[in-house]
Amino acid sequence: MGSNDSPSLPALATDSKFIFFTDFDGTITQQDSNDFMTDTLGFGPALRKKGNESVLFGHRDFRDSFSEMLDSISTPFDQCIETLLKNITLDSGFKEFFHWAKEINMPIVILSGGMEPVIRALLAHFLGKEEADSLQIVSNQVAVRPGKKSLNEEGGWMITYHDDSGFGHDKSLEIRPYANLPADQRPVLFYAGDGVSDLSAAKETDLLFAKAGKDLITYCEKENVPFTTFHDFTEILAVVKDITAGKVTVKEAAVGRK
Repeated sequence: MGSNDSPSLPALATDSKFIFFTDFDGTITQQDSNDFMTDTLGFGPALRKKGNESVLFGHRDFRDSFSEMLDSISTPFDQCIETLLKNITLDSGFKEFFHWAKEINMPIVILSGGMEPVIRALLAHFLGKEEADSLQIVSNQVAVRPGKKSLNEEGGWMITYHDDSGFGHDKSLEIRPYANLPADQRPVLFYAGDGVSDLSAAKETDLLFAKAGKDLITYCEKENVPFTTFHDFTEILAVVKDITAGKVTVKEAAVGRK
């Protein structure tokens, strides 16, 4: 395959034949950390769900809806992290998947519409800091809100977006350079996600894993995007193992709603 250590293609630094892109909140974790903060520390679930629906049906940008959610949370940032560490849990199959992926040289790239400091803190808690630091994360950041002195004061923090798109972080932009490689250099690309922040990534990979019972399935069926559903990473591991072993093709695995 030749060496691909370009900064724009970091997941090919070890000449991988497979790359696993994944959402974080509600995919690697059992709960969505941003939803949890909004529901318990912000304006609550009713307004959050209303915002999600408006994004899903194209009436509003994800970026605007998400900012509104997070702006409703005035709790200092360090206290938000503390709350999340006590309440957010890891997908039951992710650790096994993570270690197996390392064994076969399949990079896991986290593409998140959330905030990198939150993701890093949770992953260090779940996997240990060394393992967490080994993962590439492309996400949004956190900044001190204008007029405040610290993230860790009341109303002191705000999200800063990864790009200028209506998504805030258009995940497709990270995947597309890999998808556009010549056939003899292009790895097989997987993606796992669950919700509205995954809409831009849904069409970019060879096989999409959409979490059962979540909004991404509705979008895939509406837009005729091939996918298969999953409940946890144990199911993803079984399918990806079969594909990497040549037992099934990505097309055969895209069975839709199960």
